Amino acid sequence: MTPDKHVIRTVELSKDYGDLRAVDQLHLEVPEGQFFGLLGPNGSGKTTTIHMLTTLARPTSGRAEVAGYDVLKSGVAVRRETGLVFQDSALDRTLSVAENLRFAGMLRNLSAAVIRERSDELLKLFNLDDRRGRKVATLSGGMRRALDIARGVLHRPRILFLDEPTLGLDVPSRRQIWGYIERLRRDEGMTVFLTTHYLEEAEDCDRVAFLDKGQIVGYGAPKDLIRELGTYIIEIESEQMDAVVSLLSPRLGPALQDGNKASFRTHDTQVNLAELQAELGERVQSVRRRPPNLNDVFLWVHSPHFTMGLAT
Repeated sequence: MTPDKHVIRTVELSKDYGDLRAVDQLHLEVPEGQFFGLLGPNGSGKTTTIHMLTTLARPTSGRAEVAGYDVLKSGVAVRRETGLVFQDSALDRTLSVAENLRFAGMLRNLSAAVIRERSDELLKLFNLDDRRGRKVATLSGGMRRALDIARGVLHRPRILFLDEPTLGLDVPSRRQIWGYIERLRRDEGMTVFLTTHYLEEAEDCDRVAFLDKGQIVGYGAPKDLIRELGTYIIEIESEQMDAVVSLLSPRLGPALQDGNKASFRTHDTQVNLAELQAELGERVQSVRRRPPNLNDVFLWVHSPHFTMGLAT
């Protein structure tokens, strides 16, 4: 393994499926210990990227190194240094909790003693100790997801890849899963590489990258990207939206329109909502102002009206 502060590095990484380019000349660098989020709509290339980085898919062109190892030349070493939690559970529902972990450890060539010791630690961490004998089929969705993550870190990987880890879970279960992941990061010093549809989860990332059609269209720390977007989002509801947008765009810039609603982003802290409402009169049903969030960044960066800075 070559010494490098970046545990994930890609250079012009691309993947084609026939005539479809799923990932297009991707450049990424993720430092050790970082919590990194790869965000984008369905079909943007997130899962394909993870599959290439974990040797499940062969790149069409370009280069990728994970934990200092080339994914094409040193696949065994890459798999040894990484853990992966898929979108869909990899658990055997007919086996017990403990049996699933034992089977995962055997696949990793861990000794029986190591499997037993590590399983005990993880089952306590994930509050599954009293369920070790239960069949996976009897567990709740949140418990199964916790076991998926325990399975993925049984061999103590340097890098944990999480592909939509909380998809389909209710809010309390999602919070519990993230509590477990945070403890793993703190106690094990793992690098975590996340894809998620829940933008509020990604706000805790150290860095995020937005993908669109396999290309990065935005990159940076969430708080910096939110700051770059604007100081306020002004939201307007109107049955005459085209006329309202035409009137306001020269002053506020382009808008994101969705039916009878439109959003403007602005750095102007002097915008007076009462005056704006009075100016628009009966053409609008509501005007409100709020701080932007990462979901706003997601919407704007995938629109033609905004180019997000790509500075690291």
